[in-house]
Amino acid sequence: MRTLLIYGATGYTGRMAVERAEGLGLNLEIAGRNEDRLAHLAEQLEIPYRVFAADAQAAEALDGVDVLLNVAGPFVQTAEALMHACMKAGVDYLDITAEINIYRLAERLGAQAAKAGVMLLPGVGWDVVPTDCLAMHVAQRVASPHALSIALQVPGSMSRGSAMSVSEIIGAGLLARVNGQLVATPDAQPRQFDFGDGPVTCQPLSFGDLVTGWHSTGIPNIAMFVHISGDAFPEGDVSQLPDGPSAHERDAHRARAVAEVTAADGSVAQSMIETVNGYSYTPLAAIEAARRVLSGERKPGFGTPARTFGGGFAESIAGTTITDR
Repeated sequence: MRTLLIYGATGYTGRMAVERAEGLGLNLEIAGRNEDRLAHLAEQLEIPYRVFAADAQAAEALDGVDVLLNVAGPFVQTAEALMHACMKAGVDYLDITAEINIYRLAERLGAQAAKAGVMLLPGVGWDVVPTDCLAMHVAQRVASPHALSIALQVPGSMSRGSAMSVSEIIGAGLLARVNGQLVATPDAQPRQFDFGDGPVTCQPLSFGDLVTGWHSTGIPNIAMFVHISGDAFPEGDVSQLPDGPSAHERDAHRARAVAEVTAADGSVAQSMIETVNGYSYTPLAAIEAARRVLSGERKPGFGTPARTFGGGFAESIAGTTITDR
């Protein structure tokens, strides 16, 4: 059987991903930097583990691995070394990042990865699987799509890892895709979007869809927005946050996103995707993506979820629906 290695397996999302992979009967190993935590989890599950850092020597630890799923954030600290390790070792790379600079990195490395016969597929979780598939869906509703706007709703509390990644996203500055080019837009203004309970104000933010949406739809003008409600965005020292929301907290907040496409003739189409909480969705989608890659659904080079698995991939996760407006 082909082997999946989950890197960062003892973290909040990592543990849920491991549980899902175990439930599906995948040939699984786990990895990370903390030997004590890995050994404890590996003993519980009776599976092998590997201890290594995300550094220049990481390729040496990938012998016998076919697919690496990186769930160890912030991804600015792990993704680049693990992508290079995967290309050197001939291993397909997946991760669950929301950090736009990781998508830009994978895009830049795409030709090198293709030459190595390796796929680089970041964003196989809540961001960007639902939004990437939603963008492809709504783009097909108009002739000559010209502009795409995507808005995420972020309710409930945020995990420690997500809070650290959001800091990286904010640090990247405000960006948009304009005439096919990714450009700084420091004066970008908020917009109103309706996630089902009436219009709310959404702030511009630079998510990975600015890269994936371009590759998946070919739409040359893309802007990203987010609506953060309640206590979703933490303040102060994020390293002191708990691992993440409890199962009860996750169940209380479903995830929604809206995509709006404007055609060359000015006509507008809008669709909304709704699914289980993003923290619940991510391990389900990530392991389903890994399962598909292990079974041969792969395209060497830089990939997006919708291009790799088709526009219906997001809806293959139970509890996910798309509504047209």
